[in-house]
Amino acid sequence: KSAHGSIVYLDKSQKHMYELDKNVRLINVTEFPVESCEEFLGFLCGIVSQDHDLEKMYLDSFLTIANLSDDKLTYAIEKLDVISEKFGVVFVLSVSKNKQDLPECVQAKVSVAL
Repeated sequence: KSAHGSIVYLDKSQKHMYELDKNVRLINVTEFPVESCEEFLGFLCGIVSQDHDLEKMYLDSFLTIANLSDDKLTYAIEKLDVISEKFGVVFVLSVSKNKQDLPECVQAKVSVAL
């Protein structure tokens, strides 16, 4: 409710639709032909390019929706950092891994670990 720009929530289903504020745009990534990490990053860039007021993107089930294998995680995070810096979009990722199982460069970015 305190956001000044747009908020987008990407997920692998519609199940969170009624839990989100009406001003949050939910996108079910599985409805689109996104089959690789590179395609997912292109998909994100398309969303960023069409919304100049975009403030935050929540990426739920990140490893699944981004089609990431462990060897591509660092690559994807580095690309998200570039997009974030260039376009002023904050990415919040939900990753189903223990913090100690993440690459060291990613561990520093963990804000909450369950």
